[in-house]
Amino acid sequence: MAITFLDAACGTGASAIPAAEAVSPNGTVVAVDLADKPLELARLKAVERHLTNIRFEVGDMMELSHPPAKFDAVICVFGIFFVPDMISAANELWRMVTPGGKLAVTTWGANLFEPGNTAFWNSIKAVRPDLERAFNPWDRISDPDALRQMLADAGINNIEIAVENRLHPIHEPNDWWTIVCGSGYRGTIEQLTSAEYKSVCQTNLSYVRENKVRAVETNALYAVATKRPSQTDAIQIAI
Repeated sequence: MAITFLDAACGTGASAIPAAEAVSPNGTVVAVDLADKPLELARLKAVERHLTNIRFEVGDMMELSHPPAKFDAVICVFGIFFVPDMISAANELWRMVTPGGKLAVTTWGANLFEPGNTAFWNSIKAVRPDLERAFNPWDRISDPDALRQMLADAGINNIEIAVENRLHPIHEPNDWWTIVCGSGYRGTIEQLTSAEYKSVCQTNLSYVRENKVRAVETNALYAVATKRPSQTDAIQIAI
């Protein structure tokens, strides 16, 4: 059976690449992201794995040109919370799911990267209070009820949500700074001057060292919705 798969906000292909391997050889994967730079890395990964059933596109999940009910599976991994209007974004993704297909949305849970998160924003406030965030974008859907309600408001039902509470080990202070540079914090530190960057980095390293931080929280929520066939679809299937 040929499975069609869409990964919205695919980044460097962390989910799209395994999906292409899973649906090979007959299935196809379309991977979309707003930024071309991570897509370049994703394309290299696909070439290294000799994958020919995956296509990478620059695009906005709010304005994808694919027709309705095109994909058997649509996923958005740690990306939907960056969209101001999450309900419209979820509705657009749901539109492209075929009857009987699935939509999967992954988001961060509560207390992400704590205690490092608080330490980071305190260090930013000390040098650039104008960059301090009042909240993280994923805070809007960081608990199961909020995530379920957002999806329901988008017209999505038959939702199953799993909660996973985990800790990511910090073996040395630089492990935390690696997370900072490779995550959503990057957009903030890229706005710092060289002196500000050095100050923020040293403050974070000192915090981890002095407080003997050995792990940060990496809690996540996984929502999967199955699209039930409409009455028209059911009649067509019966025929």
